Amino acid sequence: MTTALDPQAPAAAPLGSGAPVLAFDVGGTDMKAALVDGDGRLVSVVRVPTPHAGAATGEAVVAAVADLAARFGAEHPTVVPQAAGLLVPGHVDDDAGVGVFAENLGWHDFPFRSRAGEALGLPVSFSHDVRGAGEAEHRLGAAAPYRDVVVMAIGTGIAGAIFLDGRLHTGGGMAGEMGHSRVADGPLCACGGTGCLEAVASAAAIARRYNALTGAAVPGARAVLERAEAGDPAARQVWDSALDALALDLSHTVALLAPEAIVIGGGLAQAGPALFVPLAEKLDAILTFHRRPVLLPASIGENAGLIGAALRARDLLAVDARPVTEPAP
Repeated sequence: MTTALDPQAPAAAPLGSGAPVLAFDVGGTDMKAALVDGDGRLVSVVRVPTPHAGAATGEAVVAAVADLAARFGAEHPTVVPQAAGLLVPGHVDDDAGVGVFAENLGWHDFPFRSRAGEALGLPVSFSHDVRGAGEAEHRLGAAAPYRDVVVMAIGTGIAGAIFLDGRLHTGGGMAGEMGHSRVADGPLCACGGTGCLEAVASAAAIARRYNALTGAAVPGARAVLERAEAGDPAARQVWDSALDALALDLSHTVALLAPEAIVIGGGLAQAGPALFVPLAEKLDAILTFHRRPVLLPASIGENAGLIGAALRARDLLAVDARPVTEPAP
């Protein structure tokens, strides 16, 4: 048996008609915002630096959200949002609406949903950035044909959105932390662990490991891959070891969850066949009797988080609009 590989992901469908909403996707460096109209079009998309204010970063993010909403209101007064979707990184408790912890951004137990709702005067859906992007892929993109599927993002960090029988599994905000499973004896990870996948195979880690090995100063994983393809033995060593770590981690995911497909997005997925072909081969070499998942590149693109946030905001309105059923006498 061989692991299925399909490099051509289906095109993303539009959001479709529904209530106008706001969408916010906060990252460690930048945050993106969008105004979505009643036809499902992203009328305006804005990228601004994520504010960093230590322990006050949560409040600063909410203030930036309010400023961006006001900007959209001034520029597009005829599009009146009815709800907002907000995504942030780190450990996120979706149900409680709390950003539990974000190591690089400084907040602890910050009540994002309630504070953003107060600032915007709107109902707010709140979730993790990768889970939000995963929602977009599962409902409109490459993961749409599958009920058991993992959407994995490999960028500065590594995390996944897990869908079981068509439902997003959050595990109290802790599910999908694939980047912090141990796959090697080193290096040290920012989380305090040793040999975490994120410290070995994230886009940032690939560049960092190559620079440490050679004394070079390459800016990112793309440069390492280019050097590997040009015959640089150090770059090939780093790239191959990253793929080995990814295959090992995915084998654990397959053994535990038996997904029909694994959809991979984020910056590293831009490597295309240079990532997907050897990764499929390495994964297949580890698996024995297991279900072979289809490996797919994510299809929604760089605005997946915004689209996921918008979908969740519309979901919130749909729930609020459900009629109340009187109990039977």
